[in-house]
Amino acid sequence: MYAVVESGGKQYRVEEGETLRVEKLPGEIGQAIAFDSVLLFSDGENMKIGQPVLSDVAVHGHIVEQGKAAKIIVFKYKRRKRFRRKQGHRQQFTAIKIDKIEA
Repeated sequence: MYAVVESGGKQYRVEEGETLRVEKLPGEIGQAIAFDSVLLFSDGENMKIGQPVLSDVAVHGHIVEQGKAAKIIVFKYKRRKRFRRKQGHRQQFTAIKIDKIEA
């Protein structure tokens, strides 16, 4: 059984028991989270596709971690012009453990 949910402008395929990293969501560790925008649901043999979302399906989970991802380096360079810019960035994320998918 799996579902496709939308969070932070991105779509994620989730199953019960898995941990999911999404864009930062407000909340404390242990707080319950419910995804209302479920785009697709499958129980193995039947599949429901929302147009655009499914109103009778909800995905429930809880926050496991709030943190920052590994640093990426943004390096801009133009040859023969002595132009170099180096900048680092760490994206904030929220790790969510999926408890159950209600249909």
